[in-house]
Amino acid sequence: MTRKEKEWAKSCVDTDVHLFYNSQTWLNKRAEILALDKYECQLCRVKYHRFRPATTVHHVNHLKARPDLALETWYHDPATHEDKRNLISLCHDCHEEVHGYRMKEEKEQLTEERWD
Repeated sequence: MTRKEKEWAKSCVDTDVHLFYNSQTWLNKRAEILALDKYECQLCRVKYHRFRPATTVHHVNHLKARPDLALETWYHDPATHEDKRNLISLCHDCHEEVHGYRMKEEKEQLTEERWD
């Protein structure tokens, strides 16, 4: 990503994030990532061993926290000294799960029946 693109992304994030997500720059990057992942949800594939179509490109490093990585496919993780994916394709359900929008229902624990 060029310095100009980084400055533009930071400006969008600071003022109007919808401007970023509706830009041709983001739409092109989104298409690139979906194609890279063969339009498959990467979380379903790895975690659940199933294949579901991806509908969303997710920023692993939250956009507001790291606008400098807004259009970067990869980032360097200093903790592990590895390059990791910053943008990944997810299905709608997994994207909501990652962001905590969809909380898992807690089931009432079963208790031993007591007979009088």
